[in-house]
Amino acid sequence: MILFYGGLFAIFYFLLIRPQTKRSKETQVMQADLSKGDSVITSSGIYGSVHKIKDDVVTLQIADNVRVKFQLSAINSRVRESETKKSDE
Repeated sequence: MILFYGGLFAIFYFLLIRPQTKRSKETQVMQADLSKGDSVITSSGIYGSVHKIKDDVVTLQIADNVRVKFQLSAINSRVRESETKKSDE
């Protein structure tokens, strides 16, 4: 019976817990590596370019003369150039 529960735990670990931990670590590395001018998307779906980073606050420029402040943790991913061109069309 112990072997069954141990196997069940191992399955949950390798299918659920480990991938989530890996994704979380990759996101933290990406957020720490952000610099001015990077194109990003927030967790709420807003596209913008990094204008300024101070502590845990990121200022994004989302349009001409429009800047919005976000928590660093709200930055979901970096946008590749090909994605930016598609969204402009």
